[in-house]
This record gives sequence, C-alpha cells and structure tokens, in this order.
Amino acid sequence: MEHIVYLALGSNIGNRLANLKNAISNLTPQLNVKKKSPVYETPPWGFKEQAAFLNQVVMAETYLEPEALLGHLKRLETALGREPSFQNGPRLIDMDILFFDDLIIDSPPLVIPHPRLHQRAFVLVPLNDIAPDLIHSLLNIPISELLLDVDRTNVNLYEGK
Repeated sequence: MEHIVYLALGSNIGNRLANLKNAISNLTPQLNVKKKSPVYETPPWGFKEQAAFLNQVVMAETYLEPEALLGHLKRLETALGREPSFQNGPRLIDMDILFFDDLIIDSPPLVIPHPRLHQRAFVLVPLNDIAPDLIHSLLNIPISELLLDVDRTNVNLYEGK
C-alpha cells in the first residue's frame, strides 16, 4: 500500500543546497518524490549561534510504514554525513516526518504530525507552497490558515549562489 508523506529537510553546514538535493535524490527507491517546494533560507531556530539554514518540504509516496520510514531517514542522514550534535544544533542534513497520511502517532520514538510544525514558519511556508489545503490531522486546520499565525518575515526564497 502506498502512503503519502510530507518531509521537512534542512541544512546549514557545507554546501547547503547540494545537501538538500543529495538527500532528495537518495530517498529512492523507498520514496517516490511527487512534489518539492522552493528552497528557503531561514535563520537558525533554537540555538542562534550558527549559520542560516536552507529549508525545503517534499511530498512523496512510500510503501514503508511510519517507524520503518523514520529508520530509513535516520540511516540516510548518517550515510549523507550527518554527525551527532546537540538539539537544534548545526547539521549537514536534517529530515523530519511532518505528516504520514492522516495518521496521529504519539509513541516514542515517533510523533506524527510533527509536534511543532504549526509553530515554525520555516516549515509552514514551504509546506504551504505544495499543500496549502492539507488539513493538519490533529488540529483540523488547513496549512494555509496555520501559516497566518506565524511570523514569516525571516523566511526568504533562496535564489542560489
């Protein structure tokens, strides 16, 4: 059975744009990317003393179940060069599951929908680009409406350099 998933990707170490592209190209064959948002540059969230991030959201189909998908993404992050760091610290690549079909899961190690996505403009802006009418499965509010409640002033379309 195919599942629809939305993933947030972020990078602030090295060639950030190449890191995002590399991560997306390595999602296959377990995931088939159907939509990609534009890339945005955003200030760091949480720990401020680090470089700006590039962020992107993708929509994909997968045959994996939620925990298997999480395991796949964590292995892929490591294979792409991510090294252990502290929470909200710098990272070569970060991939988070935002939504998995319309499931609600709250059991370690997995919480779906992502517990803070509705507070983060760096997730909502690119997610709105590809799925404005997607209903948050826990809050029952469309992404386009959730976006109205966050400050988007520091989420800038990345023009590439």
